[in-house]
Amino acid sequence: MRPTKPHRTRRWPRVLLILAGLLLVVYLAFVFTARPAAPHPWFTARPGDRRVLVLSHQGGEGVWPSNTLLGFERSVALNAEVLDTDMHMTKDGVLVLMHDQTVDRTTNGTGAIRDLTLAQLQAFDAGYRFSTDNGATFPYRGQGLVAPTLESLFQRWPDKRFGIEIKQTPPEVAGPFCALIRRYNMQDKVLVSSFNQANMDAFRIACPEVATSATQDEVLGFFIANTLGLTYAYTPKFQSLQVPETFSGITVLSPGFVAGAHNRGLAVQPWTINSPEEMQRILALGVDGINTDYPERLIGMLK
Repeated sequence: MRPTKPHRTRRWPRVLLILAGLLLVVYLAFVFTARPAAPHPWFTARPGDRRVLVLSHQGGEGVWPSNTLLGFERSVALNAEVLDTDMHMTKDGVLVLMHDQTVDRTTNGTGAIRDLTLAQLQAFDAGYRFSTDNGATFPYRGQGLVAPTLESLFQRWPDKRFGIEIKQTPPEVAGPFCALIRRYNMQDKVLVSSFNQANMDAFRIACPEVATSATQDEVLGFFIANTLGLTYAYTPKFQSLQVPETFSGITVLSPGFVAGAHNRGLAVQPWTINSPEEMQRILALGVDGINTDYPERLIGMLK
């Protein structure tokens, strides 16, 4: 005899119970196998470190021309713990430091960095468009500032910590970048970030010993897991979360976010925090570092 509809209806609670049990087993498997981020020497406190690390964004681009030796020198003189910069590769395979894909916004030249040789790139004035008074004056024009090579920073400050964002895609830069880090024994002094997942995947394969920050996709994954209370089942592939305070109208940086990150052994280093009011608000959350265009301003607040 064929079962009646009521019999079939009574099966659903049993099916749902089985599915719930399977989901619980899967969740517990993740919980028991999940591990916090592996410790990395980049994050080990050094003598003289402040309670919150100062990451000088592009060498303090609010005060000095972006990603220039001048900005990095001034940041080092202030004892900013971390020099934050952005990396591209020239047409002739040299790793150089500039924020944009092109030279147009910051120099007196035009063109994409990938289409220029190092000599062509360094023929442009990297201080040409810098102004702190809305274009009334340009104090660094003609001062000999050029886009520096990454190697020149490693040579000049071999003991400094760096935060380096891989800007250029596709990810062919991973191998040469890793080779340069190893050549100068900077594995414990470089923290690598990228918005691009392919860039980061390639770099982690090439250089697994170097610390990395979460990509945009990984930040989203952690944010969702933390919001749902699932971080105990979360194993990060990275050591830090470099995030904005808000994104698309959604608050990212909160006490719960910071606590969840610390629970998984992750450092929280928000960007780009510039006003005194922002700095006070972010410091109160218990973050581990702050990326700012105004390092001296943040240093003053940390005294």
